[in-house]
Amino acid sequence: MCGIIGIVGHSPVNQLLYDGLTVLQHRGQDAAGIATYEDGHFYLRKAIGMVRDVFHTRHMLHLRGRMGIGHVRYPTAGLSSPAEAQPFYVNSPYGIMLAHNGNLTNSRRLKRELFEDDLRHINTESDSEILLNVFAHELHRCGKFRIDASDIFDAAERLHRRCTGGYAVVAVITGVGIVAFRDPYGIRPLIFGKRESAEGTEHVVASESAAIDVLGFEVVRDVEPGEVIFIRKDGEFFSRRCASNPVHSPCIFEIVYLARPDSIIDGISVHNARVHMGENLAYKIQREWPDHDIDVVIPIPDTSRTSALELANVLGVNYREGFIKNRYIPRTFIMPGQAMRRKSVRQKLNTIKREFEGNNVMLVDDSIVRGTTSSQIIQLARDAGARKVYFASAAPPVRHPNVYGIDMPSADELIAHDRTNEEVAELIGADRLIFQDLDALLEAVRRDNPAIERFDVSCFNGRYVTGDIDDAYLADIRQARSDEAKAARSSDHNVNHLNDLYVSSEP
Repeated sequence: MCGIIGIVGHSPVNQLLYDGLTVLQHRGQDAAGIATYEDGHFYLRKAIGMVRDVFHTRHMLHLRGRMGIGHVRYPTAGLSSPAEAQPFYVNSPYGIMLAHNGNLTNSRRLKRELFEDDLRHINTESDSEILLNVFAHELHRCGKFRIDASDIFDAAERLHRRCTGGYAVVAVITGVGIVAFRDPYGIRPLIFGKRESAEGTEHVVASESAAIDVLGFEVVRDVEPGEVIFIRKDGEFFSRRCASNPVHSPCIFEIVYLARPDSIIDGISVHNARVHMGENLAYKIQREWPDHDIDVVIPIPDTSRTSALELANVLGVNYREGFIKNRYIPRTFIMPGQAMRRKSVRQKLNTIKREFEGNNVMLVDDSIVRGTTSSQIIQLARDAGARKVYFASAAPPVRHPNVYGIDMPSADELIAHDRTNEEVAELIGADRLIFQDLDALLEAVRRDNPAIERFDVSCFNGRYVTGDIDDAYLADIRQARSDEAKAARSSDHNVNHLNDLYVSSEP
């Protein structure tokens, strides 16, 4: 999971890109980058760290131009290193900067093809660099000095035929404009908006609608699965569906956990969906545990608040805030490494003891992935004086790896994998554990947009929408992307990387 943004404006876009990335910071806290374009030159700043730490006044002054892209990253396939920070650049053809959210499932084959057939070298472990080079190669095939929208669409069509997986992309082409596209399944989100200025129409494309709203643009619509949009540097807009037989299958975990509650993704209000998730979870408790003895419902901040409040309302139980969150600690789910996750939970949350003392407490979280956070929070509740600690997950048990860009690579690291709910409850130390049913989750999310017939729910049921995932692939990513593998690679990894870039090219 990463966050991407691209803007074509009629005035400098550096501050807009910065502000947009701060809105998307929840999608990645490992690295940040911005690339802008002006008069035949790219300007780039990227580094490890949060947006506020990566960009200082001297960097912002350097990022000149009226169009550009930005990226916030957290590591899944690659390493936590400056070399993996985005956007990536390739000089041939034309000069292209690209930022990507998602994961290619055929990256190993593509990397070999790029080297052996396309004569291109990949310098990092990131599949985003692979995607960039595939796009560059297909664009090069047009064989023209000056390209137009049809050339870009033809190149993207060939890219869709070569690449599989989940991906949302923004790219800047030197002297041409910004290109944005989404995989044929629409797994990863992408949405665009516009606003009118005295000089004409300005456009923005981003991972979530909240970024568009905050920047003062009007949301137009989501980029459709397999669709490519092209915004010329003068602001003229073009779009075309460039994938045959797209099947809209957005990632449901975006709604469950990743997205901001004020975002609308594929016509679904994230806030509304989480309200319905809490409602359906309460109905399950009423069916299966009508004589419950819950005294108070307490959310685990922040994502679960919406579901927890509705659950408490339906059950007629008191809702209380029992945890105080240190907002300067990043989200633990997307932190690299179990050791850091374990350490951060105690630093991130503190209890209001009076809300726990002598009570049977129902803790509510959006999901349970590795279980590390859940077990520590349950212990915090007990230490604060709770008589009994129950736990409810607004999502079903996560039993399978996610291969489309969310950091759930290894089944061995998922606490619910090959375990019953009772076994999970014992492991995390809960007196009772309630999971949302998958059908109830789908019903809750579909209420805003019944037209979406299929979601990617592979982390819950093990059915991968792209149809190219087998046991050998899962074994391969387990070896490459587990916490253990990342730690081993990081200990051997030492990369010197240029973080501020000035690239000159002919217009």
